[in-house]
Amino acid sequence: MSTKTIVITRPSGQARQLSEALQASLTKIGIATEFFPKIISLPLLTIVPKSDDGLTHEITEALQSADLAIFVSPNAIECTMRLLEKSWQDLSNHLIPVGVMGGSSMAALKNHGIGIEGSPTPVILPQDNAHWDSEGLWSELQKMHWNWLDKKVLIFKGEGGRDWLAEALKNAGAKVDAISVYARVPLDLNSPAWHAIHEMDFAQSLWLLTSSEAVRYLGQAKLPLDLATAICPHHNIADAAEQVGFGEVFTCEPGDEALIAASQAWLYI
Repeated sequence: MSTKTIVITRPSGQARQLSEALQASLTKIGIATEFFPKIISLPLLTIVPKSDDGLTHEITEALQSADLAIFVSPNAIECTMRLLEKSWQDLSNHLIPVGVMGGSSMAALKNHGIGIEGSPTPVILPQDNAHWDSEGLWSELQKMHWNWLDKKVLIFKGEGGRDWLAEALKNAGAKVDAISVYARVPLDLNSPAWHAIHEMDFAQSLWLLTSSEAVRYLGQAKLPLDLATAICPHHNIADAAEQVGFGEVFTCEPGDEALIAASQAWLYI
């Protein structure tokens, strides 16, 4: 067990949170320090928030006539609220419901006081964490029985990424405005962050993959991924992992708790 390595591929801040939670969980279940796996952070993508005053004005104006705001990720929430620098309910003269796709985004909303106000902002979240994705959120939105023909929806996202939900809303008749509030910058293939990766035993490595885009970029690094194991919290990410050549690919439920449980199970294989 001492030779095993777990690679966390999230952006640095999020990787640190998961790494600390993983280490705490291993301590709790009684794994001796000498048998701890080595945990490596490899931030395949860096989140770069946009800071354009024109974008801030655009968002503020758009919110005045919005019926629903959707944040595709915790990063979208953090970057949007950084741009706006106001509490959510102070941004418009009417209450704007918020849609998110997973528990991490729900936690990010609460960090900004959204959904826990005196008169709470309505927050729409897929109830089954096995469906914490675009399709799951769309299923929840349909339960509201809105007439989408007279609704305006803002989607806060990063540059690029999936447009499935935007297309579903447009097909239902909604007016959709997708606003990019951050960019993703790939890790330079010459970065020192790769040094520990090149030195490890790939046959004893577990990769925690949480972004299809990051996985596709990883495929450019020409590593012996056929020897490695991957755990993915969504089937789209698992598909990407198989396409770049991972030897074993497992899918778990979304959320850090599921990633940690799957990591513990792998350690005992």
